[in-house]
Amino acid sequence: MYATVKVLMVDDHPLFRQGVRWALSSERDIKIIGEGSSAEEGLVLISEHEPDVVLTDLNLPNMDGLEFTRTIRRQYPNIGVVMLSVYESDEHAFNALRAGAAAYYSKEISPKTLATVLRRVARGEYVINDVMFEDPRVADRILTQFRGLQTGIVAEPDLDISLFSPLSDREIEVLEHIASGATNKDIADALKISTQTVKNHISSILRKLSLNDRTQAVLYALRRGWIETPATLLESIERRGAQAALNFNNDDDNDNE
Repeated sequence: MYATVKVLMVDDHPLFRQGVRWALSSERDIKIIGEGSSAEEGLVLISEHEPDVVLTDLNLPNMDGLEFTRTIRRQYPNIGVVMLSVYESDEHAFNALRAGAAAYYSKEISPKTLATVLRRVARGEYVINDVMFEDPRVADRILTQFRGLQTGIVAEPDLDISLFSPLSDREIEVLEHIASGATNKDIADALKISTQTVKNHISSILRKLSLNDRTQAVLYALRRGWIETPATLLESIERRGAQAALNFNNDDDNDNE
């Protein structure tokens, strides 16, 4: 049994909110701690109740669900966002992902599936991956778009690429250890998992990012701010910088002779 998942619901249809509350009433580990009918009201409730997950509609009055999600992710990065909509399309799901949502589903989602999604998002997972990465065409589009954004090819002024990571918290941990120069055995020992599990995580990382090796994955994550530059790498950079400066000074001295 997981710890209680605190959920804040934001939807401008009272009947729908009531239906969701009823549908989740049998889930003992999920608690609806508040309801709002607009993004503005939702932001006030977030500051008051500190939910684990915000369950929001895509179409909200005034500030829409996408902008609401961006605001949440910037102000409260530890809160997961699950977006529901009457629309079930790759385009809407893609936009939700870009805004920082961890999950996007049609409002026809079953109560059991919704409960599972809320639990997983509360644990820091991006459930949206399981839906969108099942279709290779959609997965390719996602990765192409985000790579293009990094190089400025299709950059959009309102998009913060660092908000989105298709990797789970555990996969990020594995990448951080790889960046520090750890071997698979080192990672397994540090995370108290088997070396085979480490290999599985690395395979999953490479599959999600469509990359060929772990070095590429580390560089990809570093550029996007998903992992911090490890101290060992910083020390290496500093050493190289110091050596370069020394070489430059020596060359200068030689020129003056």
